[in-house]
Amino acid sequence: MKKFLALAMALSMTATLLAGCGGGTPAASTPAASGSSSSSAASSGTKFEKATWKFACSATENTCWADMGRDFGQMVSDATGGAITVEVYAADQLTAGNQSEGIQAVIDGTTELSAHSNLIYSAFDPRLNVVSLPFLFDSVDDVDAKMDGAGGKALGEVVESKGLHLLGIGENGFRHPTNSVRPITCLADMKGLKLRVAGSELLNAEYTKWGANWANANWSEVYTGLQTGTYDGQENPLPTADGASISEVQKYVTYWTGVYDCIFFCMNGDLYNSLSPELQAIVDECGQKAAKNQRALEREQDQTILKKWEAAGITVTELTPEATAEFKKAAQPCYDDFASVLTPELIAAFTK
Repeated sequence: MKKFLALAMALSMTATLLAGCGGGTPAASTPAASGSSSSSAASSGTKFEKATWKFACSATENTCWADMGRDFGQMVSDATGGAITVEVYAADQLTAGNQSEGIQAVIDGTTELSAHSNLIYSAFDPRLNVVSLPFLFDSVDDVDAKMDGAGGKALGEVVESKGLHLLGIGENGFRHPTNSVRPITCLADMKGLKLRVAGSELLNAEYTKWGANWANANWSEVYTGLQTGTYDGQENPLPTADGASISEVQKYVTYWTGVYDCIFFCMNGDLYNSLSPELQAIVDECGQKAAKNQRALEREQDQTILKKWEAAGITVTELTPEATAEFKKAAQPCYDDFASVLTPELIAAFTK
C-alpha cells in the first residue's frame, strides 16, 4: 500500500508461529510434569521448583494478546525443563471481565502475570497515557525505536513503581477512526461527526480539537449504536473493531498514526523478586521476546483485516502529509494541556 503499510508488513515477517487454543477453560502452555518437585533445564542442568502462573489479559482467547501469554509460557517451560506452567485466562475472566480489577489482581499477586493497555493503566497512573498523545509516533519503526529506547525505559519506571515488574511492551496498535457518513481525508471532514471515543480524558481532548462530536459508551453498546445511528463512527485498533464486526455497520476507515495504544506485559513484583537470578533472567528474556512477537503478529493481523475490509467494500483513506499536518497542528495544544499530568520529563523521553 503506502510507506506505513510497507513498514508494518516488513516487520510482520518476523512474527513467530504461536500456538492456538480454544474453549472456555484456561490454556496451559505446557502440561505440568509429574514426579519430583523440581525439573532440570535441558541446556544448563539448573533445577527449578515447579510452579503454575496465571496470565490474564483483557482481549479474547483468539487474539494475539492471549498468544503472547501462550508464547511466553512455552518459552519459559522450555527454558526450565517444564518446571514452570503458564495458564492463560483471556477476557479478564478471573475478574469477571473487569479490566481495572485485572490490573489490581496482578498488583496484589492473586494473578501472577497480565497484559493490559495503557488506557486502562492510566486509571492507576495517568502518566501512562503519554503514548496516546496525538501523532507521537509516525510509523511502526518509530514505535519500536521509542518503546525499545528511552521512552519504554521511562514507562517501565512508572509501571514498576506500582509494585509490578515489566516484562515487555506489546502493542494494541494505532486507533483508526471509522464512520458511515464520509471519508475523513482532512480536518474539516472530522468536524461534527458523532464518534464513540474510548473513555480517556486525553482521547476526548484530542477529538474535541479535531471537531468531532464525541461520546463515551460501553464497548458492548457500540455496534447497536452504530447500527441505529446513535453514533456515526468509532475509533479503535483494527483487530478490536473487526472482532466486534464493526465493518458491517461502517463505510469508511481512516488509516493513520493519530493515536496509539501499547500493552504492558507485567509480573507481580514480589513474585519476580522472589525468583532466583537464573529464573529472573529467563522470564526477562522470554518476556521481551513474547512482547516483540506479539507486536509483529498484531501488525500482521492489522494488514489482513485492512485487506478484508477493502474487499468487503469499506473505503480506506490514508492521510496526505498536508492533511496529517492539519490534524497535528489542531491537537498540538494537548501536549501543553496535559504536561502537568503526563509530566514534561516523560513527554521528553518520547519527543527528544
